[in-house]
Amino acid sequence: MRVLITGGCGFVGSSLALACRAAGHEVICLDSLMRRGSELLLERIQAVGATFVHGDIRQSDDLARVGPVDVLLECSAEPSVLAGTRGDGARYMVDTNLGGCVHCLEFARRTGCGLIFLSSSRVYPYDYLLRGAYAETAERLEYAGGLQGVSPAGVSTACPLDGRRSLYGATKLAGELLLQEYADAFGVPAIINRCGVIAGPWQLGRSDQGFAAFWMARHYFNLPLRYIGFGGSGKQVRDILHIDDLCALIGKQLAVLDRFRGEVFNAGGGRPGSVSLCEATAICRSLTGRVLAITSEPANRPRRHSVVYHRFGAGRGDL
Repeated sequence: MRVLITGGCGFVGSSLALACRAAGHEVICLDSLMRRGSELLLERIQAVGATFVHGDIRQSDDLARVGPVDVLLECSAEPSVLAGTRGDGARYMVDTNLGGCVHCLEFARRTGCGLIFLSSSRVYPYDYLLRGAYAETAERLEYAGGLQGVSPAGVSTACPLDGRRSLYGATKLAGELLLQEYADAFGVPAIINRCGVIAGPWQLGRSDQGFAAFWMARHYFNLPLRYIGFGGSGKQVRDILHIDDLCALIGKQLAVLDRFRGEVFNAGGGRPGSVSLCEATAICRSLTGRVLAITSEPANRPRRHSVVYHRFGAGRGDL
């Protein structure tokens, strides 16, 4: 199988490139190399024989240079939930996440290839999820009811989508809707994976994206941290999915992609893979032997729920 991976020199894209090469597929990775550190991941994908194409997803001609493929894995995105929230960078994010998605859909329509779209749990509106009841325990907040499509096991695909979700989440949801229309109108084989927090080796973690790697790095290098929101207790919870599990999921989806026309799946660690920030702190302390003085900022910050917003990831039953 000939596989094109957009964003192929990112954390997820490069990991998928290695997994696809290990499965015997021909792999082409398209990336603009704009993000710092992507040059290290470029070396990683080239070491296993993946072909690199320097291109920008915002330019449809860059995709056209790749030529026919069997499937496109759409991993390119500006992934920060804070991107564009102050105005600067908003147009870049929309052009990349939504405009780039449109270019991928047109590529799939013209060439007849299948498409797997990596979306995000950010499509679920934070203002809706905040209306639920949450019980406080010694180390975390636990969901206590009151919401449709949400259970102690996690947020399911039945969760209502009306509400505010961040500019980033809006671009991913808009991309999902367009993909489903393309799949229906043009018969494009397609799957949508709404991914929660993904973590694993080679992740370039930041405070607003890749919090598991970021939290560990701050402990390892003895750098300051803050608990932000929900009283500053660090009890907000997210699920974590290991990158190897995501690669295994997509490997299975590649084998059956022809059966799907834009169906949505949650891809997350679920309740068993969830962790609060204070629980993550205890793990990092145990592994590094460092005890940081973590400060608190009690006030909530709307939209910045990659690290500070309480929700469980996808229920495992959705996978």
